Amino acid sequence: MQIGYARSSTVDQEAGFQAQIKSLKTVGCDKVFAEQVSSLAEREQLEAALDYARDGDTIVVTKLDRLARSVSHLVAIGARLEAKGIALKVLEQAIDTSTSTGRLMFNMLGAIAQFERELMLERQREGIAKAKAEGKYRGRAPTARAKTPEVQRLHAEGIGPTEIARRLRISRASVYRSLSA
Repeated sequence: MQIGYARSSTVDQEAGFQAQIKSLKTVGCDKVFAEQVSSLAEREQLEAALDYARDGDTIVVTKLDRLARSVSHLVAIGARLEAKGIALKVLEQAIDTSTSTGRLMFNMLGAIAQFERELMLERQREGIAKAKAEGKYRGRAPTARAKTPEVQRLHAEGIGPTEIARRLRISRASVYRSLSA
């Protein structure tokens, strides 16, 4: 049985997410587990897919970075799959761990993917440092704090914190912080 797993980091990546699901169904996945969460977040559907798979099954993903967040995570997933007798297919990189060549490619691409990610993060940090030095980077603008006057006005009108949070689309905790400011 082929079991698909699709993931996108945000709901803004809907087209790519749907393309993954379509690709997995096109190659014949009997069941597809899909979720839209960051690679750093708890990935319940990945866990469900790994638990669902049995000896002789194959987990299918479109790209390696949809599966693991780092080489160590990739190695852990690979060991878990191997222990259960489950193969892994990565469509875009043509990896199939049911073969010795596929296992070699799996490990090599995982190392390269982590290297690329670390380079990207390093360049990002350098760019932010440069922008800060030039006075062009101040970080993300605080959204809830900017609504403090509105929060205080609504509270003065007798509206409760839950309703204020709903109207202004901020958390109740942000409402309480604004009221104590």
